[in-house]
Amino acid sequence: MSFDHNLLLYGDNLAFLTDQDIFPSESIDLIYLDPPFKSDATYNVLFKEVGGESSAAQIKAFDDTWSWDQSASESLARLMHDPHASAEVQTLVKTLHGFLGHSPMLAYLVQMAVRLVHLRRVLRPTGSLYLHCDPTASHYLKLVLDGIFGPENFKNEIVWLRSKNPKGSQHGINRYSPYTDSLLYFTKSDAAELNLEEVRRPLTALEINEKYSCEDEHGRYADGPVLRSDSMGVRPNLVYKYNGFTPGPAGWRMELGQLKALDKRGDLAWTKTGGPRRKLRPDNDKGEPVGSFWGDIAPINSQAQERLGYPTQKPLPLLKRVVLASSKPGDVVLDPFCGCGTTIDAVETLNREHPDQPARRWVGIDITHLAINLIKSRLTRFDPPAAYEVRGEPTDLSGARALFAQDPYQFQFWACGLVGARPRGSGGGKTGKKGADQGIDGSRFFVDDNKGPKTILVQVKGGKTGAKDIRDFRGVIERESAALGIFITMQDSTRPMREEAASLVPYQVEPSSPAVPRLQIVTIEQLLSGGTPTQPAGVTLPRGVDSAVIDKTFKKAKRHEAPSLFAKREE
Repeated sequence: MSFDHNLLLYGDNLAFLTDQDIFPSESIDLIYLDPPFKSDATYNVLFKEVGGESSAAQIKAFDDTWSWDQSASESLARLMHDPHASAEVQTLVKTLHGFLGHSPMLAYLVQMAVRLVHLRRVLRPTGSLYLHCDPTASHYLKLVLDGIFGPENFKNEIVWLRSKNPKGSQHGINRYSPYTDSLLYFTKSDAAELNLEEVRRPLTALEINEKYSCEDEHGRYADGPVLRSDSMGVRPNLVYKYNGFTPGPAGWRMELGQLKALDKRGDLAWTKTGGPRRKLRPDNDKGEPVGSFWGDIAPINSQAQERLGYPTQKPLPLLKRVVLASSKPGDVVLDPFCGCGTTIDAVETLNREHPDQPARRWVGIDITHLAINLIKSRLTRFDPPAAYEVRGEPTDLSGARALFAQDPYQFQFWACGLVGARPRGSGGGKTGKKGADQGIDGSRFFVDDNKGPKTILVQVKGGKTGAKDIRDFRGVIERESAALGIFITMQDSTRPMREEAASLVPYQVEPSSPAVPRLQIVTIEQLLSGGTPTQPAGVTLPRGVDSAVIDKTFKKAKRHEAPSLFAKREE
């Protein structure tokens, strides 16, 4: 397969990565991954062996902890028999097994190792990989990467200053505040290129004033050399006389025509002793070269325009720097833990900023429908729309039923996405536990007048439903003062259900506008066939599921119109 178009894949990235029909060897140019990790857990928890009943390890968008269980044990066995795994990494993992035991940390490292083996397989010889992590496990992950890529292909540990403000009380703290993340940068081989000129950091106004401290009639400038130093070697072709001055054997730094043009612009100066100097102007400054400490990219704060409410969201400039530095136009970029899609956004943004260049293509993988739906919504901000193919999601009723049987909460997240709603609650995976949702599985908002945003509440049912469910949902709509309610069901609605829904007074913007059923029942089959709930005339939907546009709209709303809009955001 050649990646001639963008791909968004729902499911376990290991299943996709080991499928050579989807990911042939040496087909990807750049990989960035930010795998989930329970970094706020104590070392006692991360390193002690876990006993008791085991259950399959699952990565959840808001529950990113790993545990030693049957899944981790199977991954260890798989790694030991994988023909793509080197003897070095197999020996390393055995050693870590003896040191760490069946701890959450070992489970995490095994699950990462079995995936990193195939991430290396799919990289081109000129490819690069950036693994984003925090100091809790970075030293172990570097060992794993050394075993897979070879120590000689380690290039940098990039340190990103992700925060400057400590959280909570600092009283009694016995360590320095952990303000940084690490990006472990490896290449497939020495053939990989690093485009450092593409990611120079522009100078701030203060830095410009400090660096260009002199001033003349043409503006600010800094003093710089125009002669080559003796250490640069002899250059007879650059030794010539200008304005009565002839340099030594090393010569001028430019040919005569360039020097004349420099003088004409007012950028050539002469010292009191008669020596030539160059006036360097800020307009020609390419910026500071970027090193292994990235303290210039601010984290996403509560007021950031790009904030989506996703707990591990990284800033767009961070990913733009990675993509610019280690890929070129036309390359393929993969994010196997794509979360809310910042890597994808970075690629799309760069494509729009440079429409004259071949477009980079992207592949994103995530195991939660919450993330997939958020990425779909995020991509709607581009005009023209981003083109991509989605794989792994149900496309018919039987697929929807299979998803519901496998994981009811992922089914719920997916169903909410069919109507553009943001799911509420995090779901409980195989445990069957779920946070209180107060009868609300999802919500989205619209504007149809000047009185502020209106709420659409969503409830999803994959099993048997009846009139009682509609009656209960009606109570939720009234309690929340919602404008509309959408009841999504796997089964066809019954007559009593439809009668119960019709008993709620229809929604109207004003008496003269068309009435819209306030409680609408829609089936999964209808949605998969292209059907959509009825919306009020003149509705405008804010872009995104939880975008800055909606955030701003919230602030203009009156609390009595939509009290649920002002609930504390998920962190």
